[in-house]
Amino acid sequence: MTDIMIIAVLLALIGLAAGYIIKAKKRGQKCIGCPYSKTCSSSGHGCTCGQKDA
Repeated sequence: MTDIMIIAVLLALIGLAAGYIIKAKKRGQKCIGCPYSKTCSSSGHGCTCGQKDA
């Protein structure tokens, strides 16, 4: 019974994380978790949000 509860909790956490990512992508965020994500200019080469050019 304990194993089933652990699996249910893990599935719930994974589902919540996936939902967060889907909602963020629908809002247009490119770098999820980055405070500058809506203004990020990443072009598929990783997130450069908030980093200074060297």
